[in-house]
Amino acid sequence: MARHEGRVLFVRHGLPGELVRARVTEDRGGSFCRADAFEILEPSADRVPASCPVSGPGGAGCCDFSFATPAAQRALKAAVVAEQLRRVAGWETEVEVEALRDADIAGTGGWRTRLRLVVDDEGRAGVHRFRSTEVLTDLRCPQPIPGAVAGIAERSWTPGADLIVAVDGDGLRHIVESVPAGSPRRGRSGGDRRSTAARRAAAHARHVERVADGSGRAVQYVAGRRWEVSATGFWQPHQDAAQRYSDVVAEWAEVAPGDRAWDLYCGAGVFAARLAEQVGAEGSVAGVESARAAVADGNAALRDLPQARLDAERVERWLGERRTEPAPDVVVLDPPRAGAGRDVVAGITARRPARIVHIGCDPAAFARDLGLYRAAGYTASRLRAFDAFPATHHVECLALLEPSR
Repeated sequence: MARHEGRVLFVRHGLPGELVRARVTEDRGGSFCRADAFEILEPSADRVPASCPVSGPGGAGCCDFSFATPAAQRALKAAVVAEQLRRVAGWETEVEVEALRDADIAGTGGWRTRLRLVVDDEGRAGVHRFRSTEVLTDLRCPQPIPGAVAGIAERSWTPGADLIVAVDGDGLRHIVESVPAGSPRRGRSGGDRRSTAARRAAAHARHVERVADGSGRAVQYVAGRRWEVSATGFWQPHQDAAQRYSDVVAEWAEVAPGDRAWDLYCGAGVFAARLAEQVGAEGSVAGVESARAAVADGNAALRDLPQARLDAERVERWLGERRTEPAPDVVVLDPPRAGAGRDVVAGITARRPARIVHIGCDPAAFARDLGLYRAAGYTASRLRAFDAFPATHHVECLALLEPSR
């Protein structure tokens, strides 16, 4: 961040303390504008040659920290999380951002097992330029695991389609081509002049899917359990994330045989499975997720655990329907990037569970939710943060909350 003539500039591709030449890339008036650092005059000691050839100034939005050492990347993320927790949640705490695997410490890339590509007007696969609908047909980003994008650039695809690529736990690659039903969306090489409403409508329109490689059903493993899920559904993109988060949840939940647990925004039930094994046949685990396909896949994977049940419902409504049921001993929730919000936090804390394990992928939303817990009489007692998206500014945080004494 820089300041010029009383305005704030958000400068990508720069590091704290550097002197750079920056080019304004977006200026809509008001108190701030956006810029790219295109020349580094006085580099930081943390600067290294960028590991991603696609994401430099004017490029894609994928690896926006690829020019910093891995240690510096994690330190920057830790500073952001700590500042948000202090300012928004009122929690002064030391933050360490942990690598998920040794290769991430070295910054070698090759961690992403799921990605979404776009197709331009010529049928070529690529990625969007940062904050643009323009398609860059350069697939050299180092994030995908080896073989994930092999041969995709040499094939012709449906103009305007999305390509969902998933490499599963058995090493099999699945590619699904997704095209809006009716009039196909055109791939774009320049700015998108459609209205915001039109773009939203296109994003939420019904899509026709065609499996181009694999079966479209990805096999995944966590803690020795096998899932078979849709290649187009949600699964943690980092190949080690689901196992690591599951281990933390299992440790922090501290459920005992016969306990009751809730898993909110449960997806395919990765956390519900670990909790169900802990509570045993005398306990119960109730999960809720709005994506019906994920719930179906999760119930199939957990069919040997009758104490676990996943329901397809909005979390807010589901909580309201359980006001008269016995309170849970522990609640685990992994809400979307925007966070759980006031209604969900209020619905949880009103039941006074002994422990809440809250997971978030946006530091600001995570801190806002923790502030709501604090106002409701809960204290965050443990925190772990993971570099689940190396070479990017994203970070995953987990907190354990317990009633304040």
